[in-house]
Amino acid sequence: MSRHIQVTFDAHDPRALSSFWRDVLGYVHPGPPGVDLPEGADPLAAWDDFLARAGVPADRRNAASAVEDPDGHGPRLFFQQVPEDKTAKNRVHLDVRAAPGLEGGERMAALEAECDRLVALGATRVRRHEPAPPMSAGFIVMTDPEGNEFCLD
Repeated sequence: MSRHIQVTFDAHDPRALSSFWRDVLGYVHPGPPGVDLPEGADPLAAWDDFLARAGVPADRRNAASAVEDPDGHGPRLFFQQVPEDKTAKNRVHLDVRAAPGLEGGERMAALEAECDRLVALGATRVRRHEPAPPMSAGFIVMTDPEGNEFCLD
């Protein structure tokens, strides 16, 4: 039997980092437990209201955040606030499949276009690896706004 997974990120600003990854992956912020959000409602505003009603102090309301695949296929991403800085290369990273089925120059052009979009969202471009068939189709290494490495693949 296969298992579902959740990917957890340590973060200084869980809300901002979850919003970045929401936009990268086309995910959504889930609403608070027991709250039925009307169409078009802002789930982050609903969380603010929920946490205030629950008596969570304002300085603790950004302690965690999450995003989910609206289609229910991809893993849930959870973001937890930690005080320490990221000090080394991450040992696990995400590969964002931004050019499925494409090859060569067409693939790299699609990766470059996605790279530009993600830089506008706050990502940093690190380096480009050219295609080296048959072992590599080419990819772009990036970091998210808090320095976590990921690849456009």
